[in-house]
Amino acid sequence: MVFARWLAALPFIGFLIGPIVHNQSHPFILGMPFPLGWVTCWVVITAIIMWIVYSIDPRNKSEDE
Repeated sequence: MVFARWLAALPFIGFLIGPIVHNQSHPFILGMPFPLGWVTCWVVITAIIMWIVYSIDPRNKSEDE
């Protein structure tokens, strides 16, 4: 379960690193300015990570499985 906790902390770290990266680059991501693209990517990544954490949590397993 320690792995799931570190995995769940990854989006928080990604959002914190964003402002540091924003100050050093000005490209576009899918036609959006970099800060907006960074946040959009992390929202999608966060949803995927939370799905993984949910699926590996033993408390979410039904007794039929």
